[in-house]
Amino acid sequence: MKKAALLLTLLLAGCGIPAQDEPHAVTLPRGDLNTATAGPAPGGEVAEVLCLVRDGRLVQAVRRVSSVPTTQRQLDDLTAGPTAAERGLGLSTSLSGTTLSVRNSNKSDGVTVEVAEAGARSDEVLAYAQIVCTLTARADVASVSFTRDGDPLRVPRADGSLTDQPLRGWDYRGLITS
Repeated sequence: MKKAALLLTLLLAGCGIPAQDEPHAVTLPRGDLNTATAGPAPGGEVAEVLCLVRDGRLVQAVRRVSSVPTTQRQLDDLTAGPTAAERGLGLSTSLSGTTLSVRNSNKSDGVTVEVAEAGARSDEVLAYAQIVCTLTARADVASVSFTRDGDPLRVPRADGSLTDQPLRGWDYRGLITS
């Protein structure tokens, strides 16, 4: 038994990865292999994920579209709301009448969404959650920041706290229907 434990220790120690006292951050690549570019789909159709609302929670709706949408096109489809078929499934949106424009951030994997109007809404958390979860469902978007008139905008997370930092889907995990 001692020989087996010694052998296991030697194997683990000799795996080529040095021991570290503390964890460190790892940056994953977001390169050509996992980045979709807008344009015609190679096989004819692609899936477009939109996060819609049912009973106060986010639900991913998948639409088949003929080309990979730009981030702006996907945002426009989101603000247009559910199709008749999706409404028949009880899906709605918190973004009706909202004007949004998207631009790439300085970081290659983040986008910034400019929010035009400043109206107070009771479903504000769901509205921002829809945008963040829709855009971060894309392979080429890891985070979403918000601005108004070019200035950083503080928006709510699922827990109600406000931030002007980039948001990710997990900031709204409590609102996502599994």
